Amino acid sequence: MKRIALLLTLAVALPAVAVAAPARTAAPQANIVETAAGAGQFTTLLALAKQAGLVTALSGPGKLTVFAPTDAAFRKVPKATLAKLGKDKALLKRVLLYHVVMGQVPAAKVVTLRSAKTLAGPSVRIRVSGKNVFVDKAKVSKVDIKTSNGIIHVIDSVLIPAS
Repeated sequence: MKRIALLLTLAVALPAVAVAAPARTAAPQANIVETAAGAGQFTTLLALAKQAGLVTALSGPGKLTVFAPTDAAFRKVPKATLAKLGKDKALLKRVLLYHVVMGQVPAAKVVTLRSAKTLAGPSVRIRVSGKNVFVDKAKVSKVDIKTSNGIIHVIDSVLIPAS
């Protein structure tokens, strides 16, 4: 009898506890590389990251922000420039790391910055014009794609650091 009373008490109390518990937003499970691959519009970026040996670094536990050019952005790059990058792994790596900033930098913080130091070394210039945000000359088209190891901001052009 005591067992039945205890079970009835738990049956009534548990739903009340479940309702009272605050809802949590699930943390993203996919890392930067997995998220970019799932989006389907970053195949060139991912292929070049693989060629440069950066996939492991972009998949790791460290928090990063990536200004990710789409496949359409890579189509704007002259073929001669892409060929040069394909032949020079160090240069390719430098160009790709010019798209990456250490730490998580959400859009709300990006718009307060004038520049951000990239993993390539030089800083990218950040400028706000009306409702548009530009990283160097690339326009940010989508922001705050959260991943398990950082944030992706989509850009419409490939960033090339000064020589």
